Amino acid sequence: MPQRFLFDSSILGSVVGGGSAIDIPKLSIHSLDAASAFLLSYGFDINQQSDVEKLWYYHRRALVLMVEKLGFNDTEIPELFLDPKKLGDIRQLLIYASSNDPDQAVMQRWACAILRGIHVFVHAENDLFSTFSEEIQSQILTPFQDAIFHDGTTHRTFLKGTGENPESLELLGFEVKPFKTSSSTVIKLLAKPDALAMKIFDKLGVRFITRNLFDTFQVVRFLVRENVISFPHIMPDQSSNNLYPVETFMQVCDEMAQRLDVMDEKNIQAAFDQKLEELGDSAKLFRKENFFSGSDYRFIKFISRKMIHIKPQGSKEAFSFFYPFEVQIMDQAAHQKVLSGPSEHEAYKERQRVAARKRLFPES
Repeated sequence: MPQRFLFDSSILGSVVGGGSAIDIPKLSIHSLDAASAFLLSYGFDINQQSDVEKLWYYHRRALVLMVEKLGFNDTEIPELFLDPKKLGDIRQLLIYASSNDPDQAVMQRWACAILRGIHVFVHAENDLFSTFSEEIQSQILTPFQDAIFHDGTTHRTFLKGTGENPESLELLGFEVKPFKTSSSTVIKLLAKPDALAMKIFDKLGVRFITRNLFDTFQVVRFLVRENVISFPHIMPDQSSNNLYPVETFMQVCDEMAQRLDVMDEKNIQAAFDQKLEELGDSAKLFRKENFFSGSDYRFIKFISRKMIHIKPQGSKEAFSFFYPFEVQIMDQAAHQKVLSGPSEHEAYKERQRVAARKRLFPES
């Protein structure tokens, strides 16, 4: 067949077919020179010792993930790939991953599995957060923390307004989500076929727990009104609200505004419950698809972005970039389900681990 009609369907599918490089079953690199050129394009210069050390570091991270987090047995991984001294040259992994020799089929699959792990670690650990984590956390979290007031006498927590809106909103809790470790990020990336490192938006986030449904929407209003968040920076395709439909919420608020006799919390909640019951299955709730979490996990969630300003030490010039963060808001009833369901959370994590394992090594 003429060379002009020969294409690698896997790579072509990855570039212009909507596939992921992680799912390519085999590479096509058959010499050390070709491996060097591939790595240089990828971002590592094999002639730089620091880059070689980074590659071996990611190799080690991938193996630890496979054995300690995903349940692979180190006795089933080819010994050649476990010991850098025996493999000798990290480029050999690329050559093994490209083998067409039937006798090398097992080695070829394991080389691909390890390279997949390396690839995702490289992306997970080379975003802006890895370099500017302190600045990012400070600039995103400080406005939230400044709005929180803890009453030491009553042990109650409030969102406290300022300026023209000094009223307070009582909360049952406020939590800062610990940013995801590399291992948990890598597992999440592997578990979702369409995910890339730049699409992990919840490395950093906060959670509000309110006394009731109505207060969850009051939190949203507070955050916008007090400029804790900038609503134009919300990423609409990442939002979820399976707590209560916005249009219906506004309708109930309009109705209650005409009835001052129902302004106690019990009657307010009853009005919302009644309207939702009337709607039944026609209620316009929505939730960003997540194959691994339970359907009864009810909350309001959105991803916003914050303009982060960095001025490197000793530099006259500052620079800026956007960084995403997650906000979750749930009422007491929803939060109780979270607290009472640790087994469901573990099941969620286990489903992710199983999916990540199959992604790394499809034959396992």
